[in-house]
Parts: sequence; C-alpha cells; structure tokens
Amino acid sequence: MGEQSRLGRLGRMASWHAARGLSVFPLSPATKIPALEKVNWQDVATTDQAQIEQWWRAAPYNIGVATGTSGLLVVDLDMPKNAGQVVPDQWRSSDVHSGYDVLVALAAKAHQELPRTWKVTTPSGGMHLYFRQPDCFELGNSAGRLGWKIDTRGIGGYVVGSGSVVRGQRYRAAMIRRPVPLPDWIASRLASPMNQSSRRSVQPGRYGHTYGLKALSNHLEKLLASANGRRNDDLNFAAYALGKVAARGALEPGTIRDELLAASQRIGLGRREAERTIESGLEAGLQSRI
Repeated sequence: MGEQSRLGRLGRMASWHAARGLSVFPLSPATKIPALEKVNWQDVATTDQAQIEQWWRAAPYNIGVATGTSGLLVVDLDMPKNAGQVVPDQWRSSDVHSGYDVLVALAAKAHQELPRTWKVTTPSGGMHLYFRQPDCFELGNSAGRLGWKIDTRGIGGYVVGSGSVVRGQRYRAAMIRRPVPLPDWIASRLASPMNQSSRRSVQPGRYGHTYGLKALSNHLEKLLASANGRRNDDLNFAAYALGKVAARGALEPGTIRDELLAASQRIGLGRREAERTIESGLEAGLQSRI
C-alpha cells in the first residue's frame, strides 16, 4: 500500500490497468502524446508493475493503453464537434447524431444488439468500447471505415486510458468488465486484405512515434507561420500529410485533429471552417497508401 500511495492517482490507475492485463505506457501530462523520448511506445508498453511505478513516480503522466499488445480492438465513437458539421448523406437522419448512433444503426442492420463490454467515456462526450481481437486474424487502426464518426484502434494503435485528464476533463470508466470478443458483424466490416494480418506475420511498423511527433511538430511550425490568405490551404495540406503519417501507424488521428485545431485557432481560422478542412484533409491522407 505504501508503494502504491507514492504513485499518485494516475500512477495507481496505470497500475490498475496493468493488473487487468492491459499494456500501458506514459503519455505526456494532460495530453494524448507519448511521453518517452528516443523509444517507440510500442516497444516499451508493459504490464510490469515495477516499470510502471518507476515511470509514474517521475511525473503525473496520462495513461496510454497499447491496444495491439493488449490484444484489443477498441471502437472509438466520436461526437459531432458542432451543429454545423457536414453529415454524410447515408447518416442524415434525425436519429443519428454521433458515432454511437451510427454503431447502433449498424447493429440493427445486422439484427444484433451492442454487447456489454469495457467502456470508457471521453471528455468530448464520445466513448471507447474495448473488445478482444478476433481469433483468426488481427485488425489494425481505421478511421471512418466502420462508419461516420467511428475510428478503431488495434495493432499499432493506442487509446487514452481511464483516469487520464486532457484539458481539465477526465476519461472515465463507465463500465468495467472483461472485454468481450469483437462481434462478427463488426469484424466482417473491418476485415480486408489491407488490414488483416496473420498472428505470425505481424511486424512492428518501420515508422515509430518519434518520426510521427517530428512530422507533427514540423507541420505545426509551418502552419503557425502561414501567411494570411493561405492559411486554410496550408491547414488542408498539413492534415493530408499528417493523415499519411497516421496511415503508417506513427500518429493517432485524434492527436492530429486536436493539435491542428488548436493551431488553426491561434492563426485566426474559425472553428467550424477549420474542423471541416482538417477532417477532409485527414481522411484523404488516411486513405493514401503511398
């Protein structure tokens, strides 16, 4: 108890995740960005309590949960950022307002109900649903593949763990139970030759998070120096280029959205305009395999 008490609340939460079989690593305090320099978070994520105590004694880090190492596929259900956001034609219904609504509609179409599984609510009003990876293949990350406002995190990805705080708001465990297997009706929509891989053939990506963070820093620097009249075009290019980086597994799309939106507001772009531009460029980049 004495060792645990010295960890602080976030350290105890990191230890709590690890005790339940989830591999964790530090995120910089109050952010979603990996904290450890000169190492790839995929290489150090762990359930080892001694290592966790060492990390979290050093700083009140947020908690990164490595989804692939933990055997998870996490479905990330987002909320619309504002009432004026463009909604794809197929989801223009009075009953569809968020990623959760889309997933419910997809379940109904498959004549299924959403299973009760580990659930974390996010500060934006969205939620993360934790599922076990399918037995016959492993799934990586996706953005919008399952449906509007739905991303997934699997091999090569991570999510922010419950207890973490971003912009003064906390990620909260809304349902704590062993993650259930990913339903077949979700797995079949995500599975394709591009994102399936044999358990024996999964290899670490050659683009680590150091590469991703450097790319993010470079594009943010250029965007903040953007000349009046070119700012929206430069924002679109940054979102597209960073989307390609995310497609290689070196950055999380959510981190890109947050950082680009903050930078765009600093240079005077309106929030709604910036969100549309970021989403368009990011989606194009994520779909690129070049």
